[in-house]
Amino acid sequence: MKLFLPKQHGAWAMVIIPFWLGVISSGFVWQHVPFFFGWLLLYLATYPMLLIFKKKKVSYYIKWTIIYLVPAWLLLLFPLFERPPIIYFGLLMIPFFVINAYYTSINRDRAFMNDISAICAFSIAGLASSYFSAGMISTETLIYSFLSSILFFIGCTFYVKTMIREKKNSRFKWVSWVYHTLLVLSWMVLGLWIVVFAYIPSLVRAIMFYGKKLSPKQIGIYEIVNSAIFFILITIQILKLK
Repeated sequence: MKLFLPKQHGAWAMVIIPFWLGVISSGFVWQHVPFFFGWLLLYLATYPMLLIFKKKKVSYYIKWTIIYLVPAWLLLLFPLFERPPIIYFGLLMIPFFVINAYYTSINRDRAFMNDISAICAFSIAGLASSYFSAGMISTETLIYSFLSSILFFIGCTFYVKTMIREKKNSRFKWVSWVYHTLLVLSWMVLGLWIVVFAYIPSLVRAIMFYGKKLSPKQIGIYEIVNSAIFFILITIQILKLK
């Protein structure tokens, strides 16, 4: 049986990076492994679950939702039994899921606000993974796992749209360039130079690649590299503070 997988390849980085930045900020425990795979399966379940709202092939999407959701819940029992309040982070994600469901129902899956909603939900996973081992949310976790992830992936959304759906929209291009520039300048003002270097590749590629004829595959490969650089440098920043 061929797996039914999400078509938004960029979302994989959003699933992985905030979660593990949260782990790094608070310390790894073995239960993070089933926690992560439960979170991964939960993400896989939400994809067909959202497609149900399109009201087409409903039984097919319900089947795949159940296939992913059942093992997801079984794996998530590990962190829930260990630290029950962690369920509140799941509840925080629900409003964002509702927003995603709305945009899916009106066939506007690629809407900018839909993307922002998904980014926020993914980033909450970083708070959950950190809270799981620490029993609290530190300022460092809020900044380097949650906030930095949101800001980074919003930049990715701007960039990808300027390369594909909004490539002829000069106003959107300038919004993207200004956003990336302000991000770098803001971290400079705060004197967080490692974080500055984590965002510089995003600024460079947003400007240098604009207007170039890159295939979606090429754009995706560059984004994997960019995301890896971001993850490594933010990890260094977190470890530096310990």
